[in-house]
Amino acid sequence: MVHLWVRGEQRPNEERVGLTADGAAALIAKGFRVTIEESPVRALPMQPYVEAGCEVAPFASWPSAPQDAIIFGLKELPEDGTPLSHRHILFGHAYKGQPDGPALLARFKSGGGTLYDLESLVDKDGRRVAAFGYWAGFAGAAVSALAWIAQAKGGICGPVQTWCDADSMTRMIAADLNTLPGDRPRALIIGALGRVGSGARDFCKAVGLATTNWDMAETASGGPFPEVLLHQIFLNCILANPGCPVFVPATAGAMPRALRVIGDIACDPGSAYNPVPVYRATTRWAQPVTRVHSDPPLDVMAIDNLPSLLPAEASVDFAAQLLPHLKTLDQIDTGVWGRARAVFARHMA
Repeated sequence: MVHLWVRGEQRPNEERVGLTADGAAALIAKGFRVTIEESPVRALPMQPYVEAGCEVAPFASWPSAPQDAIIFGLKELPEDGTPLSHRHILFGHAYKGQPDGPALLARFKSGGGTLYDLESLVDKDGRRVAAFGYWAGFAGAAVSALAWIAQAKGGICGPVQTWCDADSMTRMIAADLNTLPGDRPRALIIGALGRVGSGARDFCKAVGLATTNWDMAETASGGPFPEVLLHQIFLNCILANPGCPVFVPATAGAMPRALRVIGDIACDPGSAYNPVPVYRATTRWAQPVTRVHSDPPLDVMAIDNLPSLLPAEASVDFAAQLLPHLKTLDQIDTGVWGRARAVFARHMA
C-alpha cells in the first residue's frame, strides 16, 4: 500500500500545500494511506482532510514517519544536516548549481533516501506536469508594481503579506496606481508565452499596465538586449538554464536607462546561469526588493516563494495538476516518477 505523508511546511511565509482534501479522498479511494501533518499556517483547513479519511500527525513529525512512507512537501527541508532516509517529493533546488544543493544531496546519500524533485516531474516530451508558474508570475508582477509605486512616492517597497485572493490583490494595487500622476510604467515580460509569463501578463492587464511581450523568438539572438533598459519594469519569467542569455548586464545600474524595477520572477541568483546578474541573493517578504543602484534607483524583486502570497488559489491549482500523477505512485518506478528518479540518480553519481 502506498503511504503518502503530507508534511507541514516549516519554512517561514509558506502556507501552501500540494494536496487538497478532495485529492486526498481520491487517493484513499484508490487504496492509498494518507497522513497529513497539523500545521499552524496552512491555507487550506484541516477538517476536510479528516473528513476525507486522512490520518493526522503532529507538525514536523515526518522524520519519524514509517520508513515506507513517501514524504510530500513543497519547499525546503530544515537545513540541519540530518541524513534523509525516506523518499521525498519536494522542490529540491539541487540540480542547477544552487549553493545549497550539494548539502541536500549529501543528506540523501548518507541516509539512503531518494529525492523526487517536483521540477523533474516531466512527461515524455520533457514538459513539466505540475507547476506554480502562473501564480508566481501573477504575484511577482504584483510585487514589482508595488516596488515601482513605492519609488514613485520617493521610497522603497515595504513588507508584503498574503492576500486572500487575486481579486483583492489587483484591486489594492490598481487603486494605488490611480493615486499617482503621470503615465503608468510599461513592463517588458521575457518568457511571456509560458505559464509564468501568462500570470504576469494577466496581472498587468488587470491593473492597466501596458506590456511588451517577448519569448524565444525575440531572445534567440543571445543579446545584448538594450530594449530591456527602455522599459520602466522588467519581468524575467525565464528559468536559468545552460545557454540562457544575460538580459540585464551587471553594469546596468550605471547605464542610461528608463528601467527602475526588475522583477526576477524566475529568481535563481545562485545559479551559474542567472540572466540577471545585478544581484546576488533572494529577497524576503519583510524586504521585498534590493536596491542595486541609487541614482536613479534600480530595485530588484527576487522573492523565491511568490505563489505563497496567494496560497489558497496557488495550492488548489497546483494540486489539481499534480493529482493525476500522485495517483500513479503505486507505479513509482515508471512514468514521471521513474524519470525524476533517474535525474536524481544521475546527480548523485
